[in-house]
Order: sequence, then structure tokens, then C-alpha cells
Amino acid sequence: MEMLYHYLWKHRMMRKGITTTDGRGLHVITPGVHNRDAGPDFSGARIRIGSEEWAGNVEIHVRASDWFRHHHDSDPAYSNVILHVVGFDDARIPDGHGGYIPQLHVTFPDTFARLYMRLSEKICAVECEDMLGDLSPLVVTAWLDSLAVERMQQKAQRILDTAALLDGDWERACFVTLARSLGFSLNAEPLEMMARSLPLAVLAKHSDDLTQIEALMFGQAGMLDSSVMLFDDYYQTLCREYLFLARKYGLKPMRRDLWKYATTRPQNFPTRRVALLARAVYGGFSLLSRILDPTCRSESAADLFGWQIDGYWAGHRDFGVAASRQGTALSPANLSLLMINLVAPMLYAYGASHGDCDMAERGLDIWRDIRAENNGVIRQWRNAGMACDTAMDSQAFLQLRKQYCDRNRCLDCRFGHALLRAKLK
Repeated sequence: MEMLYHYLWKHRMMRKGITTTDGRGLHVITPGVHNRDAGPDFSGARIRIGSEEWAGNVEIHVRASDWFRHHHDSDPAYSNVILHVVGFDDARIPDGHGGYIPQLHVTFPDTFARLYMRLSEKICAVECEDMLGDLSPLVVTAWLDSLAVERMQQKAQRILDTAALLDGDWERACFVTLARSLGFSLNAEPLEMMARSLPLAVLAKHSDDLTQIEALMFGQAGMLDSSVMLFDDYYQTLCREYLFLARKYGLKPMRRDLWKYATTRPQNFPTRRVALLARAVYGGFSLLSRILDPTCRSESAADLFGWQIDGYWAGHRDFGVAASRQGTALSPANLSLLMINLVAPMLYAYGASHGDCDMAERGLDIWRDIRAENNGVIRQWRNAGMACDTAMDSQAFLQLRKQYCDRNRCLDCRFGHALLRAKLK
């Protein structure tokens, strides 16, 4: 039922003249970005309450008291909530400054709820799913090829933009892109932020000391606090090392609440990903030259990313939390994703930047050689009868879903155009 309230807020379907529960007029300038992971439900919202404009996060619950049942009152990630949207106004939420978070009580007719429940299963579906079998193989192949190139160009453009911001330092751009790729969507942004905050030149000075590299990375990630875990010798060593190095290099840590743990498997916890990134730098970071090597192919993943986690992180999933079982640093599926999201786009971007068409084509060849990913979006396309064998196919279908279907760009899609054209005959 909570998703119904999400839907109402996201599409601004509240009645006109809405007010907060304490009687102040409320105007929604922008509802913000829907967050489907841990943290507030909508980020970057802008609203006007009375004559004041507010910017921040919006949290939504069926009952206002769910705020306490979900323990948001003790979670710093919810400290910037500017509005609490609820279906039942049964509690007031302190804002931590002696007042209360503004609250909006949303109501709707039963007929709306019944229709929503009937349609909700199709809200995220592909509109033409039941008509895809009418498309000619030629139309399907041509459009998927075009979509795959479109997606590769988008990924490569991000790398080109990163390299430009780093004054053409391609090695550092590779390091930042590796960090983002190790986040595997959920923690891609904070890992990239951490990597950007650490110049490779600083890491290179300490590349022969793994403890100092880990201290720099965990410290910049905002994961160190010397006032906790006093009896964890490894943790306290990192705290001391980071305190010294941060002063030496003038470093400022990021906020820890940016990291997401709730929907992450223990083997993919942010702490383990940071530890793995430290391993990539230990002994010197030279990944770019190995990616650009003409012998680099899809089967090179284990050689490129064969870092192993040992010592403290071999038996821990987080600081002070032992792992129930030891696992490999990167699974075969993870290795494939790194080839798809890092190696192939890096070859394409570097080749495009340096006028090397053969190198750019090698990036596409890697996608052609790797098996397709297996995720919810790809399974939906397969269930609709679409063949998806290689990463070239799966990346094309991801592009189609995210850039066309989810944005209702049916009239810009060649599938939609072909289906409409057929109705004219």
C-alpha cells in the first residue's frame, strides 16, 4: 500500500489546495527523485510551505508512526527530511531542533485505490510487450545494434568527461571508473566520490604499504571513527594512520551515510569493496596499460581483476562483523560486469579520443564475446520472447528499457514506430 502513496507523490496527484497537518499551505515545486534503495523515499525535492521554500528529502509512510517502527529516528540518513507524507496522521515526528517535521496527510477515494491495485502490476512493464512477436527479425536486429552502440557511447562519454575533468590523466580516470564499477550500481556514486577525493599521486607514495592505502581509502569514505571499536586493533590502526595522513595531505572525509548496506549481499558490502580497491592500488596502479594491451580480450577478466582479499577482510564483511563464510573477492558474474562496464567502455573511449577505430571496435567485440547479464530487466525481455545471448544484446535491452520504455518514448523507438506503421496497412 505504501507504493500507492509513492505513486501519488511522484506524479503530483494530490488534491488542489493541500496543507500540512498544522494548517500551512503546501506547494510542490518538484517531488524529487524516487529512491528505491535505503534512505529517504525521494531526494532533491523542492517544496514551498507558506512563504518559505524548502529543499531536501521526502519520506512516505502509510502511518506516521511507521517512522519510529522503522527506526528512522536514530538514522542520520533521515536528518534532512523536509516533509513526511502519510496516509494516517497518528504521530508527530521531531525534527531534532525542538520542532516537528512538516507532515502532509494524503487521502483518496476507494475507487482510485481499487484501480491502482488493478493496474499496479503493469506500471513498470513494457507497453508493447504482447506485440513484440509481430516485429520482423530485421527490425529487431537493426534496432538492437543501434541501441548497443548508443549505450556504449554513453558509457564512453562518462569516461571522456572524467578524463577531461582530470586534465587528461587517463590513469586516474581509469581508477575513478574502476571504483564506480566496483559499486555495481548500488554504491557506484559514493565509491566514485571517494576515488575522486584521493589523487593517485598520493596513493602512489604509499603503494608499498597496504595498511596506509586502506587507511586513506576507509578514512576518505567516512568509515573511520577512533571513538568506537576501541578493542579492534586493525580498526584503531587505520584510525591513527588516517589521522596522520589526512593532516599531511589536507584530506576531508565524505559522509558515511551515503553508503547503502540494506539491500546489499554481505560479500558486496561497501567496506569489502573499498578493501578490494585498496588491493588494486597496492604495489602500484597500472590497470590502464593492461586494458589497452592488444591481447586484452573477454577471457582476460581473471588476470585483470585477480585481486584477492586476505587478512582482516578475509573473515569480515564489515568492521567488527565476522563473515559467516569466506568468499572470493569477485564472482564470475562480477568479473563479467567489470569487463562490460569498465574494460569495454574504456577501450571505446580511449580509442575514440585518440583516433584509434580498431581499439574502439575492440570494446564492442568484448560485449559480443561475453554472455548476457541475468537480471530482472533482461528476464522480462526474455519472457516476452526476445532472444538475449550476449552482453551486446543485454546492453541494448537495458538501453531500450531505461532510455525509452521507462521514459515513455515509444514514438522515438523503432519497435513502436514499426508497430504503428503496421496499423496503417
